[in-house]
Amino acid sequence: QVQLVESGGGLVQAGDSLMLSCAASGRTISSSAMGWFRQAPGKEREFVAAISQSGGSTVYADSVKGRFTISRDNAKNMVYLQMNSLKPDDTAVYYCAAGRATQVNTLGYHAWGQGTQVTVSS
Repeated sequence: QVQLVESGGGLVQAGDSLMLSCAASGRTISSSAMGWFRQAPGKEREFVAAISQSGGSTVYADSVKGRFTISRDNAKNMVYLQMNSLKPDDTAVYYCAAGRATQVNTLGYHAWGQGTQVTVSS
């Protein structure tokens, strides 16, 4: 079973950028699609972005398209989420997940990290 640990969250102002990292251990992620999800207080966990095993295919939620970029480095067992032009609505706990395909549903992922808090002030 792969273990995932997110990092890079913090408190920023609207318009700022952050890069989240997800470090995997226990097994290689090269055979897994990887996704980022987020959960704001009182809301359900929602899809943010996903990337295929090779990195050749990516999917984004409409709310982050053009602002966020997901990437991966299989040699380092790492996944990243570059977040630009952050908005207060982006405030949430961000989770990294491993799955079989680039799905937008949480049910498609079998391993999750503990999350990292991102807070965007106006």
